[in-house]
Amino acid sequence: MNEFTLPVWVAAAAKSAANILLGGKFKDTEIIDLPNKEKSISVPICSSALLDNGERSLSVSHCQSGLPLDLTKGLEIWAYIQFINESSQPRKTSEHGFPNWLDFHAGYGVGKFKSSGQPCISRFARDLLCINLYPLLPKGSVIKLEIVLPEGKDRALKTSNEAFGVVDGLSLIGTQAEAQISASPNQLKNCKEILQSICSQSTFNGYLTFVIGENGKDLALNYGIPVNKIVKTGNWLGPLLVAAAENGVEKLLLFGYHGKLIKLSGGIFHTHHHLADGRLEILTSLAVREGISFDLIELISNSKSVEDALLTLQELNPKAVSLIWARMAKEIEIKSHSYVNRYLTSSMEIGAVLFDRKRQIRWAGFDGMKQINSLGLTLK
Repeated sequence: MNEFTLPVWVAAAAKSAANILLGGKFKDTEIIDLPNKEKSISVPICSSALLDNGERSLSVSHCQSGLPLDLTKGLEIWAYIQFINESSQPRKTSEHGFPNWLDFHAGYGVGKFKSSGQPCISRFARDLLCINLYPLLPKGSVIKLEIVLPEGKDRALKTSNEAFGVVDGLSLIGTQAEAQISASPNQLKNCKEILQSICSQSTFNGYLTFVIGENGKDLALNYGIPVNKIVKTGNWLGPLLVAAAENGVEKLLLFGYHGKLIKLSGGIFHTHHHLADGRLEILTSLAVREGISFDLIELISNSKSVEDALLTLQELNPKAVSLIWARMAKEIEIKSHSYVNRYLTSSMEIGAVLFDRKRQIRWAGFDGMKQINSLGLTLK
């Protein structure tokens, strides 16, 4: 079964379009080479065609991750390719992290960072495109590639993309070819193996950072947290907190957006939304504990989502929002420490750091503040 992440399907469509433009016949599969000399994979293609009297080409693929509740399931991907004479369109510098020979355009439905307008694309996705398109590059030419996700903008409304500063569509992110279910036991097993590998290294100094997904990992890297100190946990935060303590972690940083970490402040340590939600109830409880006025508490409890509640509160009473966030970070630290000590006695320091919709670090608990200070980071 073809269970691949979105970047793989994008690369396959792009390679198919390039082959068609070079005069090749349509093939219903493309062989995609992977970074780090991993085994190549075969990826289905739906259709390909020449456009504009043979000046451009288009190929279409449909994302199939194999995950039953994946928002990218069945997503249609269009890849437009054009070869442009290098001398007629010189490129002085690379753009979006791509080499000069690949002119990448994020078309309709592809997510972009609101702050810069740059496409939200991971290094893995860029590497996939480069590895598979470079062998097809005609001498003296530049490949112009535009990716369009016709349903990307609508589907993005069901994600937390905007919370990470990404607008207009879906992010082309991912760090591997095979799709993984963030709530599956295999994901937990893989995370434990990664954690054990990091902690067993001779250079390990006892510091570790947990992020939940790709957006959190990307932001952690942007803030300078070393990649060899980051573990992407998926939704298995509880068991991995215990595993961190068992493997000798002394200082653990929980780094993330409130949409997931708020659950920890309510004592929910498996954060997949199909297993447990309760975020509005937790937010209401945090507001009560901070002595927020009854009118605002009622507003929270009647809101459609945590995001709506916080946005409305920010307009009505910014001070109240700051109190709630600070309480949330504090409770995450307290309840995480209690969770670990439910299973073993540990002095592991657990710090919580939360960021806002503009991808700025804004709130931290007591231990979280100590840890970000030691990393040279500051709250906004």
